[in-house]
Amino acid sequence: MEPITSQEATPPPATAKRNWLDHPRGLWVLAGTELWDRISWHGMVAMLVLYMTGELLLPGRVEHVVGFASYRAGLEHLFGPMSVTQLATQTFALYFSAITFLPLVGGWIGDKVMTRRAAVSLGALTMTAGHFAMAFDATFLLALVLLVIGAGLLRGNLMPQIRALYAAGDRRLGDAFQVYTFCINVGAFIAPIASGTMAKYYGWHAGFAVAGVGMLAGLIWYLAGSRHLPPQVPPRQAGPAVPLTGPEKRNVWLLAMVWPFSVAFWTAQAQVWNVYSLWVRDHIAMTVGTFAVPIPWLQSLDGLAPAVEAPLLILLWRWQATRKAEPDSLTKLATGCLIFAASTLLLALSPTATRGPIWLPVAFHLLSNLGAMFFAPVMHAYFATRAPERWRGTLIGVEMLSVAVASLISGPMGGWYTQVSPPVFWLVTAAIPAIAGVLLLALRHPLRVFGGPDTLVKNEAGAAGH
Repeated sequence: MEPITSQEATPPPATAKRNWLDHPRGLWVLAGTELWDRISWHGMVAMLVLYMTGELLLPGRVEHVVGFASYRAGLEHLFGPMSVTQLATQTFALYFSAITFLPLVGGWIGDKVMTRRAAVSLGALTMTAGHFAMAFDATFLLALVLLVIGAGLLRGNLMPQIRALYAAGDRRLGDAFQVYTFCINVGAFIAPIASGTMAKYYGWHAGFAVAGVGMLAGLIWYLAGSRHLPPQVPPRQAGPAVPLTGPEKRNVWLLAMVWPFSVAFWTAQAQVWNVYSLWVRDHIAMTVGTFAVPIPWLQSLDGLAPAVEAPLLILLWRWQATRKAEPDSLTKLATGCLIFAASTLLLALSPTATRGPIWLPVAFHLLSNLGAMFFAPVMHAYFATRAPERWRGTLIGVEMLSVAVASLISGPMGGWYTQVSPPVFWLVTAAIPAIAGVLLLALRHPLRVFGGPDTLVKNEAGAAGH
């Protein structure tokens, strides 16, 4: 069997020798930067729809937002008259799709225009400016534009640097994306609590300011630890374009075939970021004793649950690998889809005549994040290891593009949520990853035959000569 990509013959980078907890220090620099990015971003996710529906888009307030009348006219030209809730969910969908589409452009810029380090730094500064612009009603739309541009540069160039920290066939690379996702979810845990608490007691703008401070801290962390990162080669020194080899072309086609399953998974997840907070507000009893639990706090479980589950999965898969029983990447992806579908069914079971108990969304977050741990880091690692080296940033951006497409779908679905009962909405949402999981299980054998050995799984990597 031919090697998966031509760059896998390269020796391990020098940075790989400076380890911390069995991983290069550069991984912790990248993961820590992403942690701060997620503190800023998940704070936005937890608050944005609630902020728009509860204050910003109401009469007497929305008139202060520069350009909003024209923006609303454009949306209603496409989708028809929109209520405040529909306008908020559609705005969130556009923001979210842009923030997940632009890493494709950012990755291309890091591949072809500037070094990844420069792109990350510029992106972090732009995002910081966007978060602080959220402190004013007038600059709301400008803030969203700055945030999505900055995220494209930053996210499109952080994750592609991970692969360069490890030698070809290094079994730790698969675990590295679990570690990276672990740090992301620590940020996701902190953000809704910090931002939500500030918003509850000091107002929405104070909550958004917390997100801005988080992004600035991320930039400082990245620059301080940059000596542990791979050397930055200016794109102009990369030499003339070289055609892809046969194995590289096969890998690109394989990634294209797997990509629709990523869209299906994130389409269901996008509803948790979009209409879920509204559903909790209207259908769940958010009191424990006499304390009213802030709604954004629930989404902090999206950070706490993976922080507990990811290390356990790493240990499980390492134990299975010693017995040559570790599931391959495609099986893990299918399992993640099915677990997430099962968790979404819990939301469909919530009573509609009365408010449901708070343990129901708590159980949903615990189970859905187990599914996400099977899916998200595995898909990231799958793209990072299969992508040709000179296309890595661009193709990881393509993988993130699946979240953008799912977010675009979530906008009309968010509007549909207002027209059907919650159980019907969540049943349809659960069906999407369920179907994807079943199809992926059915197709995993022909995909394995087409793509060759899975270097992220020890027993298969061994068969490939690693």
